[in-house]
Amino acid sequence: MDGTTIADQGLNEYVRDHDQQGLRTKVKGTIQLNQYELIEVYKNKLQSYSPEQLRRVTEQGVWSLGQMYNHLILVAYEYLNHVETCMSEGEEQKCGKTEAGEQVYRLGRFPPIKIKLPDHLDNPNNSESKEDLTIGLDQLRQKMMEWEGKVDTVNPNYKFKHDGFGWLNAREWFDLIGMHFRHHLLQKSELEQKLGI
Repeated sequence: MDGTTIADQGLNEYVRDHDQQGLRTKVKGTIQLNQYELIEVYKNKLQSYSPEQLRRVTEQGVWSLGQMYNHLILVAYEYLNHVETCMSEGEEQKCGKTEAGEQVYRLGRFPPIKIKLPDHLDNPNNSESKEDLTIGLDQLRQKMMEWEGKVDTVNPNYKFKHDGFGWLNAREWFDLIGMHFRHHLLQKSELEQKLGI
């Protein structure tokens, strides 16, 4: 294998099938979809799942596809709340990112590892329908587009602390949404494989 992950293969297929100008950016010599096109990747794939596939937990300690979608939507809204906090704070923060945070932003992605969440965050809702999740993704996309024009007007020294990455400004919190969606592509592919999709 040439180092291409299952998630990379899925993205490459999507790019070939949905060549929409202006939605892709080059990062470190590779084509990378922006956060809006990533949401469309998830949304389009969501339509192919049956209700049983969406809710099926294949093994203990592993989320269903529906739980993963729920997690992505909830975390994106949390990050948008932090964007808003940066905008409303009005006080400059001199502290910066942790070493892990610097690495994530330098690479433009999370490390390709599974991240253990605290117990209170590790059991997302598994009862939402395909329609609920589609509406959630559409509403999230709309909310992000509303923030897109405002996020760069926020003083970059107004920050809110991320537990692992340190002090992030509004643009960094906003960009984290796309990185988080991209990070879960591998999990999505693994779950699909376990379900025979």
